[in-house]
This record gives sequence, C-alpha cells and structure tokens, in this order.
Amino acid sequence: MAAVLPPECRQVVLVLAHSRDRPSARVWLLERTGVRARRAAAYHDEWRIKAGPLEAVIGRNGAAWGEGEPRLVNPGGFPDKIEGDGRSPAGVFVLPWAFGVKTAAEMTGVKLPWRECTETLRGVDDVKSRYYNQVVDEAAIPRPDWSSAEIMRRTDGLYDEGVAIAHNPANRPGAGSCIFLHIRQEPGVGTSGCTALSRKDVRFILRWLDPAGSPRLVLDVEKAGTQRQ
Repeated sequence: MAAVLPPECRQVVLVLAHSRDRPSARVWLLERTGVRARRAAAYHDEWRIKAGPLEAVIGRNGAAWGEGEPRLVNPGGFPDKIEGDGRSPAGVFVLPWAFGVKTAAEMTGVKLPWRECTETLRGVDDVKSRYYNQVVDEAAIPRPDWSSAEIMRRTDGLYDEGVAIAHNPANRPGAGSCIFLHIRQEPGVGTSGCTALSRKDVRFILRWLDPAGSPRLVLDVEKAGTQRQ
C-alpha cells in the first residue's frame, strides 16, 4: 500500500493484524525521512520507525476491506466492510482530527484539530440518517433524524483521547461508520471496528501526529513469514 501514499504524507500509523478474523494486531509509527536513491528515473523514499511494535486490537471479528483515500480495490481475501460487522476497515485512511474529554486548551502538544467530547457530541451510525458516519453536536441539530448514535463522552474512558480515522469519506450508507483510534478496554478485547491501544500509546501517538505531515493510517494483515518481535 506504500505505493499509493501521496508524496505529502510523511507520517504513517501502520496497523498489522495477525489474521483477517482475529482482533490482535501490532502498530508501528513510521516517518518519511526523504529520498534514498534514484533508480530507473524513479525516486525511492526512505522510511524510519519512530516507535513499535505496539500491542493493539482491532475489530472483534478482525478486518474487512474499507473505503479510504485513495479508495483502493479489494485485493481479495477480505470481506467488504459493512455497518455492524465488528470488523476494522483495511486500507489507507486520512487521520483528520483528534478528540477527547478535555478542552483544546488543556491538550498541550496536540497538533491535530481538536474536538472536545461534550455531553451532546454524537457519532451517528443510523444508516437512514442524513448525518450517517458523522460526529455532530446534537444540541446544534434542530431536528435529529437518527435512531442510533454513539455517545462520544463515554463513561468507560475509552474516548478520553483518540483520533478520527476517515473511513467511508463519502458517508455511503451501510459502508461503516465512526471509526476511531482510541484507548483499549483491556489487552486482547476487540472493538466494534476501531483500532485500540493502551492509554500510554494512544497519548504518544496523539502528540506525534502532525497535520503538516498529512498523516495516514494503513491497516493490513501480516504476511506469512513476518517476523514477530
């Protein structure tokens, strides 16, 4: 998938699931450091590992092929991502903004645009709603049209800090909604479709990400023979 990354992308959160049907995964943070060599009139970029592997979990049922940016053709072997399948989207995705329970002023060192998880912030997963796959302030919506939406100010602490993953950017109904990188429940427990890590690792990632580096999350499955560390 590295070949489809735009040249302005200089940060990648690489998520490699252990299999397509299990929640266990590992994460690496990669930085593009510049041009290494020129071969056949094409430049080859050099990437270095900033951190990793970090233990993570994805969807409780594993991974499915998602709709990112660019939207890539399913290479085969993945089911297509659908609403409620308990799978995390595989592919390449923009990381546009961050969120959490604190105010922007309290989030020292965070460079991504920040959204505070207020009491009325909702992640809409109702496929019939015109706000499907959007995070909106219910108090600012004159006539909410959804019957199902996630409360973003969670009481379990999983959204104390997190990053939005821009899956299904066209908000196509039923293709999957409100995918995030957030704090895990506990080791080995999968999510509804997000990527989750320890609180410490999420905090580190959040402060590493920089919109100037046009960051992306890349999710795939480890290939046979991949060395485990």
